[in-house]
Amino acid sequence: MSSASSSLPDALRAVLLDPAAATSVEVHGRTKAAVLVALYAHHGSLHAVFTRRQGDLRRHAGEISFPGGRRDEKDADLLSTALREAEEEIGLPREAVDVLGALWPIPTVATGFGVYPFVGLIEPGREWALSPREVDEVLELRLADLRAAGNRRRLLHRGIPFRSVVYDVGHEAVIWGATARIVGDLLARIDPLLDAASG
Repeated sequence: MSSASSSLPDALRAVLLDPAAATSVEVHGRTKAAVLVALYAHHGSLHAVFTRRQGDLRRHAGEISFPGGRRDEKDADLLSTALREAEEEIGLPREAVDVLGALWPIPTVATGFGVYPFVGLIEPGREWALSPREVDEVLELRLADLRAAGNRRRLLHRGIPFRSVVYDVGHEAVIWGATARIVGDLLARIDPLLDAASG
């Protein structure tokens, strides 16, 4: 992003939902879960942090997603869930995250989760400590590139064909499903900021 970096948090807060308000929204899903959409600015561009899940997991194996998971009883709230999961999965300390807001919660169709996404700003250049049980790798993707990569495609999941918005991110990696819907909400909200940065 151009101009003073101190204005970036305020600009992002202005287009995001209030975390408490987002948490109060009821979404269809047997199990409540939360994810952290960690953003950082580098060389004038906004980036987001994703994980590629291990291929042998019982749910969402091998998929690209944001760090996150189901709420534990010990979590004070869903924001605490998102921060705890990011620390467990990629070694991102919660104190390193400036929580700016939230996105619309969404349901997962196949697995019955109600997912609450929270957005935070971090410093670039972090060293990641991956949970070997859950995370295969971390992907740091430029949001302007994601916006350009969005398209609709016919997919096949568990033998059922459907059309969905997807984001091709290279290396045989595609963001789809709930994560793609979260990305779509994020991009729609920050679109003017991306244009200001590129212009």
